[in-house]
Amino acid sequence: MKKQTLLTTLSLILLLVAGCAPKTVTPDPNMVIQQAVAATLAAMPTQTSVPPFTPYPTPTAFNLAGLFCEYQFCIGHPVDVVFFDISAQKNPAATSTYSQGMLAAFNNNLFIQVMWQIAPNTSDPRFLMDTLLDDQLDTAAGNMDIFLIRDMNVMYDNISTTAAAVLPAGGIGAWTCGDRVFAWKVYAPSVESARPLFDEALARFTCGQ
Repeated sequence: MKKQTLLTTLSLILLLVAGCAPKTVTPDPNMVIQQAVAATLAAMPTQTSVPPFTPYPTPTAFNLAGLFCEYQFCIGHPVDVVFFDISAQKNPAATSTYSQGMLAAFNNNLFIQVMWQIAPNTSDPRFLMDTLLDDQLDTAAGNMDIFLIRDMNVMYDNISTTAAAVLPAGGIGAWTCGDRVFAWKVYAPSVESARPLFDEALARFTCGQ
């Protein structure tokens, strides 16, 4: 009787011990995969965000050939000649300025002069044309062409000259721009070759006002 009671007690103790032992839990495969994917994504380096596009102006082609720019104005001229400062040639200490000056350019086929002077509120450039016209060498044709280009009052006349035997003809013009008046003169082989040179000079002319 005692032996049977002992066996029963031992069986109960074993059952209790077995019940208190930790249980082995089989992990859910889907959960393991999700956790692995999440860990992998977290460990991947993040890409640097692309900065927003900033538009920049594209450079405009600008041809400097045959263009003189100084003293806050630009003027066109044939590509085979270069303007130089007449004032500086006469006196290196007295160069041209914004207020007044004179340029010249020449080759075997032409001689060009450009003159300017400050003249606020002046709409008639005739006085500077008369200044550039040499009374002893030049004779105006007297057929003045007066017109308007880009708000500039312009006048032009053909001339004959005795300045050089190979350059017996030419043209003279003048115009206003801002607070200055400009005058232009050319000695050329013929009258017909003079006017296109003047038109080319004005086509590329700009001035700081």
